[in-house]
Amino acid sequence: MEREPPAPQANIVPPMDDEAFWRIIGLLDWDETGDDDAVIEPAVAALATMPLETIAGFEEALARKLHALDTRAHAREIGEDAYTDGDAYFSVDTFLYARCCVVANGRAVYEKVLADPAAFPRDLDFEGLLNVAALAHEQKTGEEPEFFDTSVSYETFSNDAGWPED
Repeated sequence: MEREPPAPQANIVPPMDDEAFWRIIGLLDWDETGDDDAVIEPAVAALATMPLETIAGFEEALARKLHALDTRAHAREIGEDAYTDGDAYFSVDTFLYARCCVVANGRAVYEKVLADPAAFPRDLDFEGLLNVAALAHEQKTGEEPEFFDTSVSYETFSNDAGWPED
């Protein structure tokens, strides 16, 4: 498995504190399930009222949480598309979106799954979570951000400790 070099860390901001992060996550509107943009809209709107540094801090906190779930043990528990070994097909995107689902389901689910990979919800994903900070930035400034610098990558296989060499 190939590993990408770490991204440059020029403009890293501190992560949003956990209480504020989970309050934003708690605004996701699951009554709109099936329309990711509608699900995330209340969180985007709330985040857009905050300073740009706080929006970037949300992205930093999200990246750290997704990175923490990026482990072989978690990848083996995602359901039908689970990681089996280094030779079988494994969708890095599916695993990323499955980790997003864990975070999107709130602090209790996240902490349970982080501690016990077997608790990972099977065959669920929520890619829309990756758009929250960018859409909040765009709503606040009228401009789409080029990217957010984060201290860790949330891309699959980026957590070296979670994917030790065999």
